[in-house]
Amino acid sequence: MSDMTLTLKSVCKSRGKLCVLDDVDLSLAPGERVALLGHNGAGKSTLIKCVLGLTSFAGGAIHIDGARPGSADARRNTAYLPEAVSFHPALTGREQLSLFAQLSGAGGDVPGLLDRVGLDDAMDRRIGAYSKGMRQRLGLAQVLLGRPKLALLDEPTSGLDPISRQDLYAIIDELAGQGTAVLIASHALTEVEARTDRIAILRKGVMVADDTLANLSDLAGLPIRLRVRARENPEALAAHLGGNRVNGAAVEMLCSPADKMQALRRIAAMGEAVVDLEMTPPRLEDLYRHYAKEALQ
Repeated sequence: MSDMTLTLKSVCKSRGKLCVLDDVDLSLAPGERVALLGHNGAGKSTLIKCVLGLTSFAGGAIHIDGARPGSADARRNTAYLPEAVSFHPALTGREQLSLFAQLSGAGGDVPGLLDRVGLDDAMDRRIGAYSKGMRQRLGLAQVLLGRPKLALLDEPTSGLDPISRQDLYAIIDELAGQGTAVLIASHALTEVEARTDRIAILRKGVMVADDTLANLSDLAGLPIRLRVRARENPEALAAHLGGNRVNGAAVEMLCSPADKMQALRRIAAMGEAVVDLEMTPPRLEDLYRHYAKEALQ
C-alpha cells in the first residue's frame, strides 16, 4: 500500500456533456501542505467532494490512507472545513464542538481547542451571535478534533481578518507538524505562496501544474525583475544596462533566470554608481497566469 495519505489516480467526473475533472492525478504525503488553485468552476470543490465521498466519479481511483472515499475509515481519518461553514445557531460554541467530539468519538479538550482558535471569550455564547469569522474559527476547531490524517480546507481564510489569517496558518503548520496532510483550496495566492510545500493548479478540470513553487518557476522560465537605483546619473545607468528608467532615479530591467548572475555581475561592476538593487522573482500570481494561459493555448 502507498505511503501517501491521499492519492488520486486518473480521476474523471462529468455532468452531462461537461467534463468537470479530466484524468486528474494528485497525491499528498503525511505532513505535506498543498495549495489547490483554480478559477471558479475549475473543479476544486468537485475534487474535494469526490475525496469526501459526497459525489461519485466516473473513472479512476481515490484512496485516503488506503481507504475508499466515504468509507468509515476514510471518514474517521478526514477533516473538512467548507467555505460556507454553518452550525446550529441556538447552540453555544462549546456545545457544538462537544457534540462533534461525541459524534466522532474523538474526545479531546474542547475548551482548549476553542481557546486555540481564539474563541475562549465566546465559547459560551450562542453561535447565532457569531460573526462569519468566528464561525470559521469554530470550524477550524472542529478540524483539530481527533488529529486527522487528512485535512481538506476550502477557502479557509474566508471572513478572517489579517491577524486571524496568520493564526490560521500557524494552526495549519501545527497540523502538518503532527503528520496531517493538508489540502488548501484557495484564491488567496499571496497567502499560500509562502505557507505551502507544493502548488497544484486546476484549469477546467485539468491539472495543468503540480510541483514546488521553485520548480514551477524554473519550468516556466519567467523573467526576473531587477530595479537598480543610481547615485547621480540614471541616464548613464540606463544606457549601460539597457533597462528602462522608472521613478526618476531608478532603472528597471528584466532578465531570464539563466542570465541572472551575468546581469548581477554587470551591475556590481558599476561600483559606487549604484546605490541600491531590488530583485523580484516571478510571483505565484505570475506563475498561475502562465500555466493557466499555457493550458488555454
